[in-house]
Amino acid sequence: MQERHQDKKRYFNEQARTTQKHVIPYLEDILKTGPKTEVLEIGCAEAGNLKPFLDLGCKVTGIDISCGRIELASEFFAKHPKKENLKLVCEDIYKADLKGKMFDLILMRDVIEHIPNQEKFMGYVKKFLKPDGKFFLGFPPWQNPFGGHQQICSSNFLSKLPYFHLLPGGMYRWILSAFEKNEARVAGLMEIKKTGISIDRFERILKKENYTIEKRTFFFINPNYETKFGLKPRRQSKLISTIPWVRNFFTTAVYYVVSK
Repeated sequence: MQERHQDKKRYFNEQARTTQKHVIPYLEDILKTGPKTEVLEIGCAEAGNLKPFLDLGCKVTGIDISCGRIELASEFFAKHPKKENLKLVCEDIYKADLKGKMFDLILMRDVIEHIPNQEKFMGYVKKFLKPDGKFFLGFPPWQNPFGGHQQICSSNFLSKLPYFHLLPGGMYRWILSAFEKNEARVAGLMEIKKTGISIDRFERILKKENYTIEKRTFFFINPNYETKFGLKPRRQSKLISTIPWVRNFFTTAVYYVVSK
C-alpha cells in the first residue's frame, strides 16, 4: 500500500481513471462538461483528476500548496494535446491570485479531510464559484474503518487495522509510534486525526455557509477502490443511510454536489 502512494505516476493514473469512470458520470445530470466548462481543482497534487476534464476540452486550473507535486503535474501533462487549456498553480488557496476568476465547477476529491478549519475554508472558496457553479466534493468520512488514512503506514499490521484511529489521541500516537518508525508519517497521521471530517460535521458546515446540497451519495465501497483493489463500487443501503450512528461507521466514501 505504501509503495502505491509513493509511485506518483501510478497515483496520477488511478486518479484519472476514477474521475473519468465515476466522477464525471456522477455530474452528468447536473453539469454538462465540454470546451466551455471552466474547472478548478483545489489540492490537485499531480492533477490526475483534471486529466479527464482536459481530455474533454475543458479549461482547467489546478492549485496545490506543494510545488514538488505541481512540478510533477507539469511533467505528466507535458505532451498532452490540449495542454494549452491547463493552468497549474503552486500556492496556498488563501493567497492565490486567480485574478477574480470564477469557475463552473470546483473539484475536490480526498482533500477536504486534510484541510484545517474547514468552516473557514468552505466560506472562503465560494468566491471562486460562478452564480450557477457547482462544487463537487468526495471524501472518506472520519468514522469509516480507514478514515485515519492508516493504510499508508509502512507497518503491514497497522495498514490493515480498522478503526484504531478513533482511539483517544495519546493512545493512538502510542500505537503508531510502536509500529511505525517513520516519525514524519506518524506526525502526518496525527494531523489527519485533527482535520478528519465526519458526515455530520460536514453537513453542519454546509448549512452554516449557506450551501445547497444538490446531490449526495453514500458508498459502502468507495468508487476509488475499483481502481485500487478491483472492488466494484457499492452504494450504501437506503436503510443504513438513514441511521447516522450506523451509517457513519460503514460508509467508506461520500460524494456531494453543492452550490451557493
